[in-house]
Order: sequence, then structure tokens, then C-alpha cells
Amino acid sequence: MPADHAHVVRRDIDDAELATFSCAYLTGEHMLDRARVAEGERVLITGASGGVGSGLVQLCRARGAIPYAVTSAGKADAVRAIGAEGVVLRGEGDLVEAVAEATGGAAIDVVADLVAGDLFNDLLRVLRPEGRYTTAGAIGGPVVQLDLRTVYLKHLELHGSSQGTRAAFRRLVGYIESGAVRPLLAGTYRLSQFHDAQRAFMAKGFVGNLVVVPDARWDEVGAHHAA
Repeated sequence: MPADHAHVVRRDIDDAELATFSCAYLTGEHMLDRARVAEGERVLITGASGGVGSGLVQLCRARGAIPYAVTSAGKADAVRAIGAEGVVLRGEGDLVEAVAEATGGAAIDVVADLVAGDLFNDLLRVLRPEGRYTTAGAIGGPVVQLDLRTVYLKHLELHGSSQGTRAAFRRLVGYIESGAVRPLLAGTYRLSQFHDAQRAFMAKGFVGNLVVVPDARWDEVGAHHAA
């Protein structure tokens, strides 16, 4: 690869742990860039137990923003441990009311959404006037119903986001090296077990990321993180 695509990371973590950052955390950092998330702002993150979502929780803290998480039952404590200020359980009651309770009535400045689906309109309702919505995923369904009145009456901004910039990646390396973000490696799989890795990914019984390791490097890189 071109030399300017390769970054040395000066931190005592191994290759499997480093593999958790490149795609997921860069995607999250670019979402926050697109929405201009600033210190002190409150950010509601959907899909917060997944690779991008759990990265977003940490990345918000790294820039001084306050993350709130939407996740499934059984993962609330793990998401709080990553850094979420409060947690809302998906599918349990009215989302707008649950978010208001989690924040103590404080406004949400930005929604960082990875779920969409039937949450979409409620996520826009959660936002304060002139709030910002940013998305890089739609695991709950990519086709949504949109009440445009919510957008124009609240003067909302909607941002699509994918991958990231070189500047965002350099910033991410700095976060890794300083310890502002940490790898959340839930397990490793041999490349020859790729279908097992896919099934584990779809079952969503973990927090963070799964890593697939070439069989030739399994003993060196993957074995001690095996799922």
C-alpha cells in the first residue's frame, strides 16, 4: 500500500486489538465530524453495543461530548462501562419519554444513528430545535417514514456519513495512543471459520467487535482472543 496509508500506532496493544479500530472507529469519528459535535453537547447513539456504536460512545468522551446510548436489554451495564452517561433500552416504552428521563430533561443536540427503521421519526422528535442527525447505518431497516414537518419546524440538519477522512484517522491514532479510546475485542475467529464468525455477528450476543484472523497467523495473533 502507499506509505501515507500506513500509520504507526505507539501503544502496547496487539494486532487483533488494533484491527477493531480502523473501520468502526473511523466511521464513528467521521459521523461526529459531519455533525460538528462539540464539547459539552449531548449525543444519543443507537446500536451502542455494536462496533461503531461502542466506538462512538468512547469518541464522544474523547472530544468532551456527553454520550447517551440506545441498546438492547442485557447490554446496558456494559455500555455504561464504556462511557455512556445514560442508557435507554430499545423497544421498551416511548423513546422520547425514555430519553428525557435518561438525560434528566436536558436536550439532545445530536443523534448518531446506526439503526433507523421504526426508530427514525422518534429520533428526530428527540432532537432539540436546530439539532443534527447523522447516520452511517440502518440495521433496523433502511427504508423509513419521514414526517417532513418535524424537519422543517425544528430546523433540523440531516447528515449521511460513510468511512472517514485522513485527518479523522490521524486524530483517531492520537486517541488510541493516549488511551482515550480502547479496543473492545469480543472474540477472534480463524479465516477458515468465517461462517461461524458471521453467525456470531448476526446473533449480536456481544459488545464491541469480532476479528477474523488468517489461519497462518492464528497462533500468533488470534488464539488468545478466541471467542
